[in-house]
Amino acid sequence: MMDDRRLSAHLDWPLVGAVLALTLVGLTTIYSVKFDTQPGVFWTQVYALPVALLAMFVCLAIDYRTLAQRSWILYALLVLGLIAVLVFGSVGGRFGGTVGAKRWIKLAGFSLQPSEFAKLALGLVLAMIYGDSRRRGRSLGEWAFGAVIVAIPAALIFKQPDFGTTATLVAVFLGVIFVAGLPVRTLTIAAVIALALSPVVYKYGLKEYQRARIMTAFNPGKDAKGEGYQQIQARIAVGSGGLTGKGYGQGTQGGYGFLPVAHNDFVFSVLAEEWGFLGVLVALSLYLFVILRSLEAAKLARDRVGAFLVVAIMSGFIVQVVYNITMSAGMAPVKGITLPLMSYGGSSLVATFAAFGLILNVRMRRFAN
Repeated sequence: MMDDRRLSAHLDWPLVGAVLALTLVGLTTIYSVKFDTQPGVFWTQVYALPVALLAMFVCLAIDYRTLAQRSWILYALLVLGLIAVLVFGSVGGRFGGTVGAKRWIKLAGFSLQPSEFAKLALGLVLAMIYGDSRRRGRSLGEWAFGAVIVAIPAALIFKQPDFGTTATLVAVFLGVIFVAGLPVRTLTIAAVIALALSPVVYKYGLKEYQRARIMTAFNPGKDAKGEGYQQIQARIAVGSGGLTGKGYGQGTQGGYGFLPVAHNDFVFSVLAEEWGFLGVLVALSLYLFVILRSLEAAKLARDRVGAFLVVAIMSGFIVQVVYNITMSAGMAPVKGITLPLMSYGGSSLVATFAAFGLILNVRMRRFAN
């Protein structure tokens, strides 16, 4: 078998560079809106970066097939972590004064968000389940088994509540079962059933503030000082950036605190305000490159496990990127979906770097014997 040194020669450095570039853009944006008032926020993100790089290295160094074979251990740890959050977790505040979400566990003075690692664990499990053979004809029970595997952590995350991460887990599952050969007709039927059940979920499954966000999505002025406030401020930030922006650190919506959680959910709005259309174009180009380069890794994978693993990771990643940018432009309901690599969050950064470590792993090991 080809040794690790020869394998490392095939590392996808352009993908690594694009990932690091987006991370640097995120760090500089967080610095511009938080360093003067809350420098700890910036330094926390800086301290998380070496941990994230270590996580990427570990996921790159170990053969992804070995990790997939042991994915049930990771899955069990994920479920236990999510249960621990509901029992012992700490509550984070949210804009508007309503009760925040219980998503974090305090460990040695640090906050860990287990749900951020759900996409990683589920990607490995689903890749192992559906990528173990070239058989495309599967029974309904096999598809249902995968759905149950996803539903358990998804239900625990939804309970926190975290609707955004729950939606990304659904995207991970749909991406894998699509490439695994689930008939389009079956997917269509499932979509129709989900649409029919949506009023029930809306009435009984969502919190009051979540329903209010949906109702004000296309008319934020209806509740301009409440649930529509963030959307209005996001639109002002993006629109005021113009072609070249107001300049680094010169934004008013993010810099003066008009836009809540500007360093997290709305980091892209700050980027648009400070750097304008040209800055947005650069960021979007980097994200597009990362997505296309990663999907190419799935195409080049030496086996179905690797291909399915990349598809699982990128399905969740694409949904996060597209929704967050749409939300940051004030064109979608406000949900707790952060922008990968750019938004503040140590757990998110570590989990995302680990995920790209797996993608790099798949691409590199196509050269192994």
